Amino acid sequence: MSERREPDPELLAAATEAHRHAYCPYSHYRVGAAIRTSSGAVIAGCNVENAAYPLGSCAEAGAIAAMVLAGERSIAEIVVVTDGDTPGTPCGGCRQRIREFAGAELWVHSVSSNGAIVSTTLDELLPHSFGPEFLEADSQET
Repeated sequence: MSERREPDPELLAAATEAHRHAYCPYSHYRVGAAIRTSSGAVIAGCNVENAAYPLGSCAEAGAIAAMVLAGERSIAEIVVVTDGDTPGTPCGGCRQRIREFAGAELWVHSVSSNGAIVSTTLDELLPHSFGPEFLEADSQET
């Protein structure tokens, strides 16, 4: 496993700004996420709740959708900022979404709004994961 490290300050700032813009009138739990792509681009997203609860979207999912829209396909690092004293890590669905565009060695930095940080690899969050490499290459969209 790679040596642990702190989140990139630029990513942390982008995730913190996204956190401020979250739309969460029901849970009041703001989440912001920022991705650094393999090309160096920084792309952010925030959670967006909906009165019909299953229709809400996670910050990580929003950032990934924006990344794909920008023509990027590879996550090099991600920072997630959440409310509360304890950093919230990505949900199970978002862990799998992240895995679609990153390998097990990806650093995922979870940061609470009070500054507490938990940094883990994707493999620690999603052990024995299933990724695109398990499928035939000719069935994958590029």
